[in-house]
Amino acid sequence: PRENFFLFGPRGTGKSTWTGLIFKEALTINLLEPDTFRRFAAKPETLLDLVRGQAKEKTIIIDEVQKVPELLDPVHQLVEEKHGFQFVLTGSSPRKIKRTGFDLLAGRALLKTLHPFMAAELGPRFKLEESLNIGLLPIILGSSNPEESLKAYTALYLREEVQMEGLVRNIGNFARFLEVISFSHASILNTSNIARESEIERKTAEGYVGILEDLLVAFKLPMFRKRAKRQVSEHPKFYLFDAGVYRSLRPSGPLDKPQEIEGCALEGLVAQHLRAWNAYGTSQNEIYFWRTRSGVEVDFIVYGEGEFWAIEVKNTSKVRDEDLRSLRAFVKDFPESRALFLYRSKERLSRHGILCLPCGEFLLQLRPGMPLETAI
Repeated sequence: PRENFFLFGPRGTGKSTWTGLIFKEALTINLLEPDTFRRFAAKPETLLDLVRGQAKEKTIIIDEVQKVPELLDPVHQLVEEKHGFQFVLTGSSPRKIKRTGFDLLAGRALLKTLHPFMAAELGPRFKLEESLNIGLLPIILGSSNPEESLKAYTALYLREEVQMEGLVRNIGNFARFLEVISFSHASILNTSNIARESEIERKTAEGYVGILEDLLVAFKLPMFRKRAKRQVSEHPKFYLFDAGVYRSLRPSGPLDKPQEIEGCALEGLVAQHLRAWNAYGTSQNEIYFWRTRSGVEVDFIVYGEGEFWAIEVKNTSKVRDEDLRSLRAFVKDFPESRALFLYRSKERLSRHGILCLPCGEFLLQLRPGMPLETAI
């Protein structure tokens, strides 16, 4: 885009790489560089003279802008001067900006997000099994030892980064919370249970969940409530942003069923793809889940401009009638919707009017800016 915009995304999603490829002639200010950070942290207004000295209509990139949120004041002033400069402001979290009282340029910049790779971006390099184990973070896929890099990512970023930013007082409590909440991935979020198992107060647990959301490493899906004909669940569903990060955080032992862990990873992989597809596209869609009080649940409801889909994901190679029960119930309540069942086979089937599609095939065909129907 030619407009000013923020580009937020977790560390390792490739924000700097992407901006470097798209804006090759830009002036880049990287606040991860110690000297650059000290220079602008000490005197943010230095930016005014630096930018005014550039050619008109120049693109100015400020990497990790949340490290010096005071820079937003001179950026705002330069935007108001209408010299034609374009500002691209990247960051791993808008939390510090909001917490320090700075706004996001008062609506004068678009808000964009960057996500892990989509299968369609990788093409033939996409391997479903591999993605379920190490995820789709560019920084991990580009590593010579993805498993070790993933361990370092979760240890250094999710723990030490949180501590460096001063977001939590007790890093031990937070580390324990991270392990506990990994069991809630692709599940209904119950903060009371998480607090009890983490041995922390409920308000603390709610605050920790908020930190994960603000750092863009977790998200919640709300309940689909439009024209509800049945009593539905009250709690949202919780997901970590990447299947590999989930697998790295989720402890496993003799009592854990590998198929159950992989099933949550598969559902999360579909969730992160739907989220990226929605964020990168131009249509205004919302992603929900649906669950009745009696326990009938559909994993994803995509609802928006020309889209009304009920999607169920199962880590199985066979389609049983009972696997389709929740989709059939939803379509009965909402006949305007279309149902899709994603599973771990290579066969495309149609049963009870429901299309059953190999999950990997669906993910490879899912492309931003294209209707979801084109993926089937």
